[in-house]
Amino acid sequence: MSTLEIRDLRVAVEDKEILRGVDLTVRSGETHALMGPNGSGKSTLAYAVAGHPKYTITSGTVTLDGEDVLSLSVDERARAGLFLAMQYPVEVPGVSVSNFLRSAVTSVRGEAPKLRVFTKELKEGMDALSIDASFAQRNLNEGFSGGEKKRHEILQLELLKPKIAILDETDSGLDVDALRVVSEGVNRFTAGGETGVLLITHYTRILRYVKPDFVHVFSAGRIVEEGGPELADRLEAEGYERFTKASA
Repeated sequence: MSTLEIRDLRVAVEDKEILRGVDLTVRSGETHALMGPNGSGKSTLAYAVAGHPKYTITSGTVTLDGEDVLSLSVDERARAGLFLAMQYPVEVPGVSVSNFLRSAVTSVRGEAPKLRVFTKELKEGMDALSIDASFAQRNLNEGFSGGEKKRHEILQLELLKPKIAILDETDSGLDVDALRVVSEGVNRFTAGGETGVLLITHYTRILRYVKPDFVHVFSAGRIVEEGGPELADRLEAEGYERFTKASA
């Protein structure tokens, strides 16, 4: 059982406060949807927890199973069991998908998997996500379509098996078929009940496939309303206007 606990988190970018006291707890076996309009601070929360240097923590705490996450380097956070699927994954010319994934798995597991074992894991993961075998030899994210980038993020998720996964707008730019495949990957990841997911999204369409246990509405740098899956249905019907007006 793992727990990511965020308490009174305040974050600034170039002296401008973006997060204004965020409280959130994500446990193993739980799927949380964090929803809100553009510019509300959802992605800031994801990157701050992951350790992006652009974001300055001004106060608050983040712990994973009681360990102070904010005192850890980015790679230490990953080894501790945190995972971030980025909204805009970066291109890495000269590094193949296969080499990148094997290096990542080695870092997280603490030892290099046998090549035969890793090749089998990689093939099974790619098959499950309907990824062509040639994908493994391509340069990381270079020339990838939006759907290919998001499938690769889920492939990482399934191979690394983190304790808590933060998925930043994983549904962005996906067509209907890619959305279904990516959602099935998320559901496979959570099926054992040993991991937790924080799914950041604008829209409810991915929530038709990935059913959240909890929905949080984010506006002006803080959580302004919380509920169950029914809250997502209300947002679909009503939009975010009442929250943005209240925060203005």
